[in-house]
Amino acid sequence: MELNVRCVVLLAVGLCSTLLLTTVAAHQEEEPIMELAEDMGVEDELEDLGLGEELLDGEVEPEDADTPPGPPPAPKVTYKAPEPMGEHFFAESFDRGTLDSWVLSKAKKEDIDEDIAKYDGKWEVEDMKDSKLPGDKGLVLKSRAKHHAISAQLLRPFIFDTKPLIVQYEVNFQQGIDCGGAYVKLLSQTPDLNLDEFVDKTPYTIMFGPDKCGEDYKLHFIFRHKNPKTGEYEEKHAKKPDADLRTYYTDKKTHLYTLVVNPDNSFEVLVDQTVVNSGNLLTDMTPPINPAAEIEDPDDHKPEDWDERPKIQDPDAVKPEDWDEDAPKQIPDEDAVKPDGWLDDQPEYTSDPDAVKPEDWDEDMDGEWEAPQIPNALCETAPGCGAWQRPMIDNPNYKGKWKAPMIDNPNYQGVWKPRKIANPDFFEDLHPFRMTPFNAVGLELWSMSSDIFFDNFFITNERHTAERWANDGWGLKKAAEGAAEPGLVNQMMTAADERPWLWVVYVLTVAVPLILIIVFFCTGKKAVAPAAADYKKTDEPQPDVKEEEEEKAEEDQVKEEKSQPAAAGKKSDAEDSPAEKEGEGEGEEEEEEEEEEAAVNEEEEEEAATDQKQEDDVLRRSPRNTKGRKD
Repeated sequence: MELNVRCVVLLAVGLCSTLLLTTVAAHQEEEPIMELAEDMGVEDELEDLGLGEELLDGEVEPEDADTPPGPPPAPKVTYKAPEPMGEHFFAESFDRGTLDSWVLSKAKKEDIDEDIAKYDGKWEVEDMKDSKLPGDKGLVLKSRAKHHAISAQLLRPFIFDTKPLIVQYEVNFQQGIDCGGAYVKLLSQTPDLNLDEFVDKTPYTIMFGPDKCGEDYKLHFIFRHKNPKTGEYEEKHAKKPDADLRTYYTDKKTHLYTLVVNPDNSFEVLVDQTVVNSGNLLTDMTPPINPAAEIEDPDDHKPEDWDERPKIQDPDAVKPEDWDEDAPKQIPDEDAVKPDGWLDDQPEYTSDPDAVKPEDWDEDMDGEWEAPQIPNALCETAPGCGAWQRPMIDNPNYKGKWKAPMIDNPNYQGVWKPRKIANPDFFEDLHPFRMTPFNAVGLELWSMSSDIFFDNFFITNERHTAERWANDGWGLKKAAEGAAEPGLVNQMMTAADERPWLWVVYVLTVAVPLILIIVFFCTGKKAVAPAAADYKKTDEPQPDVKEEEEEKAEEDQVKEEKSQPAAAGKKSDAEDSPAEKEGEGEGEEEEEEEEEEAAVNEEEEEEAATDQKQEDDVLRRSPRNTKGRKD
C-alpha cells in the first residue's frame, strides 16, 4: 500500500513539474522586450555599433484601468541610416524614400510572349512589413509573375587592378520565396550601355546573389570571362556551396550577402558575415578559365582492323567426346515412391454442385455454361489426387552447351582513342581577376513571389569600410530582430505546427525520463523485516551502517555486558524502597514475569540475529530494547 502511494505521489509531482516549467517559460516570454534584449546582449550590441542608448526608447502608452493586462508592446527603436565612410563606389540605403537615382527599364524581353515580355513589374521604396526598425526603408519588388528591371549608375567605374572587390547588400523574403531570384548584376562598362533598355542580355561582369526554384537553393557567383584570343565572353560559374542554404530563404529574416574577389584570384561568398563558399578563380570555376593545351583530333578515326577484345575463345580447344549437349537439365527421381492413400481416380478440382446457371446466360452469345471449379473435398485429407508423377531432380550428368574456354587475345591493342593534337584555341590567363570594368548595378528578376525587400547596397575595395557599413545597417537589424524573437517554447510550438511529428519527440523527451524515475523508485528492492519486528510494533528498524560502525557497535555491546552487574546492583538498591517492601509478594511475581519476558526477548533476539545474518542486514535495536535486554 505504501509503495503504491509513493508511486502515485511521484507521478503527480512529475506532471505538476512539467506543467509548472511550461507555465514559467510561457510567462517569461511575456516579459517586456527590454528585459529580453538585456538578456540577449542587444543593448550592448547597439552600444558597440556606436548608436548609444539614444536608439532605445522604452516609453509605453499608459493603459486604462479597465483594460485587461496583456503582453507589453515592443520598445520603439529609432533607426539611424548608415553613412558611407571611406573609399566606396556605390552606397544606397533608400532612406530618402525615393528612386531618384534609379532607372526603371522600359525595354521588352526578346524571344518571349508579348503578354509577359515587358519589364512592367512594380518597385516601391517602403518600410519592411513587421519591421523592428521604424523608418528603415528599402527597395521592394511588389509584383509577382512579372519581369522586373531597375538599375543605377556607380559614382565612378570600378576597375580591377590591385585592390579587391567587395559587393554586399541585404535581402529579406518577406512572403517566403517559391520560384525567383534576388541577385544583382554589375553591368559592364560599354559605350552603348543604356539603363533605359536594361534587359537580360545586357552585358554584365558579375552576377551574384540568392536564387531559388522548387527545392533548388542557389547562391550564384558568375562572372563573364573574355577569351584573349577570340574576344568572346563565356560565363564561369563558381562551385556550389557545401552549406545548407534553406534557412536563408524560409526564415523571413534579413540576411547580408557579401562577395569578396581578391587580386590573387581567391574569392569568398559570405552570408551574415559567415563564409559559405570560397575558392580560386583558376581552379574552382566551371567551365575552367583556361582550356586544355591538347585536344583529341576530330579528324582521327579508328582503323577497321583495330582489335579491342582483351579475351577471345581458344581456337585450339576441342569438345570432349563424352560431352553430351542433349542431356536434360532435370530428370525424374527414380527413387521416389507414390505415397500411401494417393487418390489416382479423383481429380484435383471438381465442378461446384451448388452453382446455378445465371438466368441471363445466352448460350449463343456466351457459349455453353459450365459450373465453376472448386477444390475436391476428398483431396484435402489425402496426400494428393490425380495421376501421380515422379518429382524432377537435377541431372548429375547435365553439362549444357559446350563453349571453348577464354584466353588472352594476342592481338589485343587496347581501347582506341583519337590522337592528341595541340589545341588551336589554347590560351593561358593567369589573372582572371582582371575582369571587364563595370559602372552600374542592376536588378533584372523574374519572381513568382512578391514583397522581396532589398536594402543597403554597397560596393567598395576596402574590407574594413564594408564591415563598418554592414555593422551600421544590417548589424542594427540583427540586434532588433534578435530582441524581438520569440522564446524557446514559442519556437518549439511553431516548429511543431510545421512538422507535427515533433510532438512525438517532445512527449518522449518529457515522458521517458519521468517514467524511468518512477520505475526506479517504485520497483526497488523492498527490505524484509525480521520476524521479531512483528511482535514489537514500536521498535522500527534502523538503516544499515558501514562495517566500521558494526565493529564499533559490537565493542559497545561488550562494554555494556561487562558493566551489567554493577548496573544490576544499583537497581537492586533502588528497588529496596519502603513501597516495594510492603508489596514484597507482588514484587516477586513481577520479577518472575520480567524474567520470563527477558527470556522471550532473548529468544526473539536470537531469531532476529539469525535472519539478519541470512539477509546481510544489520538491524539496530532501539534504546528501549537495550534496556530490556540489560534487565
